[in-house]
Amino acid sequence: MFKAIRIDKAEKGTTAALVQFDEADLMEGDVTVRVEWSTLNYKDGLAVTGKAPVVRRFPMIAGIDFAGTVEQSSHPRWKAGDRVICNGWGLGETHLGAYAEKARVKGDWLVALPDGISARDAMAIGTAGYTAMLAVLALEHHGLAPSQGPVVVTGAAGGVGSVAISILSKLGYHVIASTGRVSEAGYLRDLGAAEVIDRNELSGAAKPLAKERWAGGVDSVGSTTLANLLSMTSYRGAIAACGLAAGMDLPTSVAPFILRGVCLLGIDSVMCPIGLREIAWKRLGTDLEAGKLSEITHEIGLNGVIEAGARILAGQVRGRIVVKIS
Repeated sequence: MFKAIRIDKAEKGTTAALVQFDEADLMEGDVTVRVEWSTLNYKDGLAVTGKAPVVRRFPMIAGIDFAGTVEQSSHPRWKAGDRVICNGWGLGETHLGAYAEKARVKGDWLVALPDGISARDAMAIGTAGYTAMLAVLALEHHGLAPSQGPVVVTGAAGGVGSVAISILSKLGYHVIASTGRVSEAGYLRDLGAAEVIDRNELSGAAKPLAKERWAGGVDSVGSTTLANLLSMTSYRGAIAACGLAAGMDLPTSVAPFILRGVCLLGIDSVMCPIGLREIAWKRLGTDLEAGKLSEITHEIGLNGVIEAGARILAGQVRGRIVVKIS
């Protein structure tokens, strides 16, 4: 038996509770991991509060990513004692997840913990930071460079936004941070933002084309915000979209795409191929300053996850939250 946060179907919605879970009830997999650290992402908040139908199997152990040590393995790549990371692949949604002292998963889902990154730091980065790195890689693949002009980051005080600002500023970009919490301007500037704007500048109905303001950006908000970003992107610029905090709709037109050659780059972290994951984690080891990571990270235990999940949905969490499992 071990501790876990279990989500169950209820008469109305779902319930989440810290319980004792039987190892015999873990799902199939060829690697068993002793989980040491996890993290809290926006999706985790949706799962533990039941605010959106993230969980698609019951009962479910919540948590979409973990770092830990292999206990048992029949997979050819992994052996007992290996230090590993797991992000996505349906953890906490269709496969029993990370908020538990043990996890059993497919070895093909795992990435080796990079040299120089502790398990705690890996989860301070977490899915949010790994997603931010995927967005930066996509922008680079598009051809974006600091010399082409400013870049914008929305949801700037959140997990994805905080890491994206840190990475982009270190790479030499002039970063414009968009946030609904202008009181966090000092925090965002410390991360590397050159400018801070109120998200209300991007919340009105988007024009087909507006004044060009940035060469690219990272968006975790979606909806009208993303539509405005696209209308304000410079000729042949690009926006990497990885979130939907404001909604799944996109009230835009084809004008940015066919008149300015703007590209919308979709970022999926859940089913991302292993090769690209390994590149992203390697880059995180070099492009994200450890000092900045420490500044944006707060620590809780398993017993604090459910309450913190409600706070992250209410926009009351800045930066990253790591969860000490055992």
